[in-house]
Amino acid sequence: MEKSTHEPTADEKYEVSSSLEKGTNADNGDTRFIKSPEERKLVKKINWVFMPLVIMILFVQFIDKSTLTVSALFGIYEDTGITHDEFGWLGSLFYIGYLAIQLPNQYLLQRVPISKYLGVILMIWGVTLGCHALGRNFAELAGLRFLLGFWEGCTYPAIFLLISTLYRRSEQVIWFGTMFATNAAAICIGSIIAYGIGHMDGHLNIRAWKWAMIIFGIVTFFLGFPFYLFLADKPKSRWFRLTPEEEKIVDERTRDNAVVQNREIKRDHILEALKEPRLYCFFFCSLFLNLQNGAISTFASQIINRMGFSSLTSVILNIPYGASIVLFVAIATVLSHRFQEIGIIAIISCILPLLGAILLLVLPLGPVQLLGLYLSTTSPAYTLLQTYISSNVGGYTKKIFYTSANIVAFCLGNFVGPIMMVGHTAPRYTPAMIGFIVADFLTALMFLYVRWSQNKENNRRKHLEEKGLISPPPPNRELLDLTDKEDLSYRYRL
Repeated sequence: MEKSTHEPTADEKYEVSSSLEKGTNADNGDTRFIKSPEERKLVKKINWVFMPLVIMILFVQFIDKSTLTVSALFGIYEDTGITHDEFGWLGSLFYIGYLAIQLPNQYLLQRVPISKYLGVILMIWGVTLGCHALGRNFAELAGLRFLLGFWEGCTYPAIFLLISTLYRRSEQVIWFGTMFATNAAAICIGSIIAYGIGHMDGHLNIRAWKWAMIIFGIVTFFLGFPFYLFLADKPKSRWFRLTPEEEKIVDERTRDNAVVQNREIKRDHILEALKEPRLYCFFFCSLFLNLQNGAISTFASQIINRMGFSSLTSVILNIPYGASIVLFVAIATVLSHRFQEIGIIAIISCILPLLGAILLLVLPLGPVQLLGLYLSTTSPAYTLLQTYISSNVGGYTKKIFYTSANIVAFCLGNFVGPIMMVGHTAPRYTPAMIGFIVADFLTALMFLYVRWSQNKENNRRKHLEEKGLISPPPPNRELLDLTDKEDLSYRYRL
């Protein structure tokens, strides 16, 4: 028999390279993709082109926001005459600005190129941060903190949206984990930098807290230029330098995500979202988790200082606090990815901050309380919350709306949290800690409900499919911009 001399076409090669494992995950109903060598190469290309800039913006965003925390130890109280409770308000007002930008941000994310948008925003917020060094009293600092939050509030929704667009649903938990691990790494590295800045106190007659604002503001301003020019902000961005075969793989990945970038704002997507109980569960999960996050991130240095450590030592002791967040986020992320499980890992992650708040309440005043502080991280649970949204909401406008609702709750939680740390309740802040314990417990219950309801819906759709009542998805499914409710072949990740 003669050997065939037929060379496979690009389409035939793609069909082989994007093969799927037959069968589904018993828990999630997800089709389990076996990545071809070509797709693995593509993912590496996306990682190297896209993620370095994302990590940089998240790094400076968290450091810029947290300059207030170390400023408490570097003379801001003495120079501006603010009180303990006014300091808490400065921490909170940042999130009022963060909240104020969300509605126009939701519109602009769908109407303008994200790379140009974020690049300009970075330059503006760098200038705003530097201007903090000119603040002379509470009123001036309050206005600047509002503006800083206003500009920084564009960041998370844009990055959430890009990750959910560029990566498969099964891959997204790794990168959301990376986002929050980057925040924690910023605590570690930022504390080291802040320790050095602390030794600049008085140099050129400028206090250390002002040096922190100026230095980090300059870094942020200049980061805006590479973002404007080089951020890959769509699946087929020219910066990925895709081959024709890779473009076909990108189309398949887009079908998996059920998210197609478009500039049409669909009101029916928003109305559908407003009718879903899980939207409100996600909202309150975000709100409750960020009560504790806002309070601890704003007052961490002062809490440590009240344990009997000096100002500079208190800054250094923020490093293991950041390291503990990196560790816990990494564990939650790896477990979720390894077992393809979001809900149960999220419920377990709620135990960490709950236990941390209990230990801060009951342990003797002093260094032993560091154990409670280092456990008081809500980042693992919040990482999985965002993964739930990204992995289980189909339709571009609907996903933006869910993400924006999450960010609104994030702002409200971080606004209320620092205000709960009332000065006369220091050093234990008993009412606030009790509030955090209750909030963490309720969050775990809501994660449990969401997992149960999505599993129930998966089973219903599976039953309809077995009866032949669900039509096969159309070949141009990725272009229809269907929501997860409209597309009955869609399966929720649990």
